[in-house]
Amino acid sequence: MTPTKRFMKNLKVFSPTLLRIGMAGIFIWFGMSQISDPNSWIGFVPQSIMDITHLDVTVIVYLNGAFEIIAGSALFLGLFTRTVALLLALHMLDITFVVGLDAIGMRDLGLSVATVVVWMNGMDWFSLDRFIRGIDVLAPPVKPFVPQTESRV
Repeated sequence: MTPTKRFMKNLKVFSPTLLRIGMAGIFIWFGMSQISDPNSWIGFVPQSIMDITHLDVTVIVYLNGAFEIIAGSALFLGLFTRTVALLLALHMLDITFVVGLDAIGMRDLGLSVATVVVWMNGMDWFSLDRFIRGIDVLAPPVKPFVPQTESRV
């Protein structure tokens, strides 16, 4: 195997970490945007949410922003990765459903699927979950499972 191919193969172990951190950045950015300028987000809150909660629309935007900042930060750190990713994926799928499948909805669907992939991956090589469980952080990541081919007798 050439050094270039070996290098590219070794990069694969970092892809779950990169995806997790990238998705966390998106949630943190949107959460901070909602907290800093809630009036820009009021129009996105469905009437049904206001009817169910009986909260002011601005409060709903603040609560949603706080949730996205807290959950996004936990995802960034790799803390409770699977649980947080599942909550954020369900949150994004709900947003996608409410928005509908227009240009924004399709983008949100892609973000939803990416967050589902983070949930499927769970703990990655560079997450706090790995440290908390006592797994040596400096140890190389576990190699992905590669099925063996059958040998003919």
